[in-house]
Amino acid sequence: MGQINPVYGSIVPSLQQQILNSNYLNFANGGGNDFAQQYLPEVYEAEVERYGNRTLSGFLRMVGAEMPMTSDQVIWSEQNRLHISYTGCSVTSAGGAAIGIISIPSTASVSPVTGGGQSTPIQTIGVINLNDTVVIMNTDTGVTVKAVVVVAPVVAAGGAPATQIQVTSFTAANLNSLGSAANLKLFVYGSVFAKGTGQSLAAAQPQFTQFNNQPIIIKDRYQINGSDTAQIGWVEVATEDGTSGYLWYLKSESETRLRFDDYLEMAMIEGELASATGQFAVQAAAGNIGNTGFNAAVAAHGTQGLFQAIQTRGNIMSGFSAATGISDFDQILKNLDTQGAIEENMLFLNRSTDLGFDDMLSQISGGSQGGTAYGLFENSEQMALNLGFSGFRRGSYDFYKTSWKYLNDASTRGAVAVSGIDGVLVPAGTSTVYDQLLGTNVRRPFLHVRYRSSEADDRRYKSWITGSVGGVYNSALDAMQVHFLSERCLVTQAANNFVLFQA
Repeated sequence: MGQINPVYGSIVPSLQQQILNSNYLNFANGGGNDFAQQYLPEVYEAEVERYGNRTLSGFLRMVGAEMPMTSDQVIWSEQNRLHISYTGCSVTSAGGAAIGIISIPSTASVSPVTGGGQSTPIQTIGVINLNDTVVIMNTDTGVTVKAVVVVAPVVAAGGAPATQIQVTSFTAANLNSLGSAANLKLFVYGSVFAKGTGQSLAAAQPQFTQFNNQPIIIKDRYQINGSDTAQIGWVEVATEDGTSGYLWYLKSESETRLRFDDYLEMAMIEGELASATGQFAVQAAAGNIGNTGFNAAVAAHGTQGLFQAIQTRGNIMSGFSAATGISDFDQILKNLDTQGAIEENMLFLNRSTDLGFDDMLSQISGGSQGGTAYGLFENSEQMALNLGFSGFRRGSYDFYKTSWKYLNDASTRGAVAVSGIDGVLVPAGTSTVYDQLLGTNVRRPFLHVRYRSSEADDRRYKSWITGSVGGVYNSALDAMQVHFLSERCLVTQAANNFVLFQA
């Protein structure tokens, strides 16, 4: 060991913090000691916030709401289009100038919209009757034939619309000019009857489309053993929820809670609706999932998140770039005209796409850009800026864009060359839908969360403590466990008004 110099007995402690020969300890002689060991380490008690605000939630709070429900499933109905229209039709028999046969798909198909790789679903509705006048268009060549239904269509089993109609054209033109590929669009624009004749054979009854989603149970837990709680170490923190001060072992509990808050939103955005043939259900049926309580029926449903809902029922915009941005973006506007034509929309974008929009807007003169009224933010531009939104107007639409942290964070979809999702366009406002429980039409935000709740148990956000540490004594476990649980699902209504920007 190193020798203390001076020797024991000659060291005289000073009553004050003074540097004197009589109170000097020398650690420099021998061993691995040096003079600096007489001092305690210089420890910064304040935690360095090197990642800034790490929370990702807030998107659904901006655009949606939360409402309780009591069932395992939420069902809602959406209007179909008013007019009778079919895509994907084909000419089965041209018939020369005589009667021709048009084949109609038995289910609704997806009709691509040119420009920017965008597509939108076209839903078919209604029954075509004898004497209906129709427009038949080749969507590739633009050739159009106007015709009248001259033979009563045969209604399919169960009262479904007929899969074939027989028509003849008003002019000498016949169906040969349309081609035989399944690229025809057909819609009814009226009817023609002779004097003194009766009505159509079948009534065109209004139809609706029904959708559903199911909640999932989300859990998390924080645990600390009793021994570690006895060794208190203080850390000065400023947390993402706005609080600051000193924390000891509950510092980790605070971060677990913040992470769980993010999970509640991330699960609603990324949720995947599983199928009975999916590997999750197959492996659960085989008993390979582990002791988690899953069986084939439970594992088969999952929940439909925002991205999957738009990919299934909404619009896709692929490859948006600043170079061709305005032409691509105008394709979105044209498509919005064919959908709900909702005036105010919000754009949540990753950084590169956000900058692409800035570049696009910088190339547009002030006159064509048109400004914006900021109606969504009580006509206050300052309110919009405080929330991180900037607005612009194009055509008859107002858009408010912001950078979406979820798409930029390195721990989620950020920091990769291609994440698959570049942003999302969300319509503002509410939609009118038929509520199965209330039995009436109600107004709901296009995006809203339904959580399980009853008089016995509110499962919106549950938190409880178990163990035998920290003042809680309800278990023999020598630890404190903080549990978090929620049961919820996302309802994406009128998804045909949403646009998903994909790489």
